[in-house]
Amino acid sequence: MSISEIERFLREDIGDFDIFHELLQDNVAKANVVAKEDGVIAGLEEATRIFRYCGLSSTRRRDDGDEIVEGDVVLELSGKARAILQSERVTLNFLGRMSGIATLTRRCVEIVKENDVRIAGTRKTTPGFRRFEKKAVAIGGGDPHRFCLTDAVMIKDNHIKIYGMEIAYKYARDAGFTKTVEIEVGNAEDAMRAAKLGADIIMFDNMDPREITEAISILNGQGLCDCAMLEASGGITLDNLAVYAETGVNVISIGALTHSTQWLDFSLEVE
Repeated sequence: MSISEIERFLREDIGDFDIFHELLQDNVAKANVVAKEDGVIAGLEEATRIFRYCGLSSTRRRDDGDEIVEGDVVLELSGKARAILQSERVTLNFLGRMSGIATLTRRCVEIVKENDVRIAGTRKTTPGFRRFEKKAVAIGGGDPHRFCLTDAVMIKDNHIKIYGMEIAYKYARDAGFTKTVEIEVGNAEDAMRAAKLGADIIMFDNMDPREITEAISILNGQGLCDCAMLEASGGITLDNLAVYAETGVNVISIGALTHSTQWLDFSLEVE
């Protein structure tokens, strides 16, 4: 995290002039950041950088990726009271948001671990916060997937509607030999077309597990399954994740890892 980012996040929360805290005596204080519920912690690196920028001394009692339980002290702080009070909410927001993502990701990874399936995020992220949300997915044991449009070429349904799969694929390959090309499909017929074109990844989008299993069986029958990585996405939840993992796909991408994650609760408690 850069200094300019830290300053932007702090300015958003503190504002231009926090007169209340400016009037208080700037005593030396100690505080602990405490977990209020069980989960997987993420965001400790960001929290310590914010505290350091504010002139505070912090000691980590846990590492990013650790499993924590309610009551665990994850960080110890000391320094000027004003800095502790003014940096409290920003750091707790980082910890809560990133730990919530890491916790959900870890749950998904545990569900599919017997099927050798990779759990991945998506680009359904908070504007301006994607890097931290993607990092939290990785801390939870998942794959961050694409960070932006330049990381790989994904030919989605709207590309196909406008240009057709074949023309879109041609331009995708013209974008450079280093670009991985993924094609989104909604049925077995389109999966066959994508495989025969030479897609590196075939994404089964919003298809139910039975449809995906049948499509993979058809691809196997044509000897095409080994030519591409297979991904499932759309409508996948904790309740049906295990069923999707049994279809034979290599990757399951889940937008809910980042777009509708429940935060993990932390508090800052002054000694």
